[in-house]
Amino acid sequence: MVWIVLGVLLAVAEIFTTTLFLIMFGAGAFAAAGAAALGAPVAVQALVFAVVSALSLVVVRPVIRRHSRSALESGEQPFGVEAIEGSTALVLERVDAEQGLVKIDGELWSARSYDTTQVYDPGQRVRVIKVRGATALVWQDDVSSAGELPESRG
Repeated sequence: MVWIVLGVLLAVAEIFTTTLFLIMFGAGAFAAAGAAALGAPVAVQALVFAVVSALSLVVVRPVIRRHSRSALESGEQPFGVEAIEGSTALVLERVDAEQGLVKIDGELWSARSYDTTQVYDPGQRVRVIKVRGATALVWQDDVSSAGELPESRG
């Protein structure tokens, strides 16, 4: 029973830290609880806890972290919101700190100015800095000239 409580406490603590560190000890605690359920003595339970925790940290944690990196960090082709961030958008309706509308890769997105002091008028090209929910936060696009599509840059 002690191992289960410890495992739950470690799993809950992991929710607040999101480091993938405490959950590995939680897995060790649950494995020790399994050993206890099979009637293993306390020394064996502690050994199971230590071995499973250590193996989780050394083997499992790096694999999980590698797969949880963003596509941009891992060099893979981004998709979803990651693919939109950094792309060029065309302002359709005035974009300011409160509201706006842009076209990103043929799709209409609500937009806000990333810099709340900036205003972008229809026809301007902007760069998507970040996406929050269904709203693109945009910034002036210094790279592409007016009317030039990002695909045509070379």
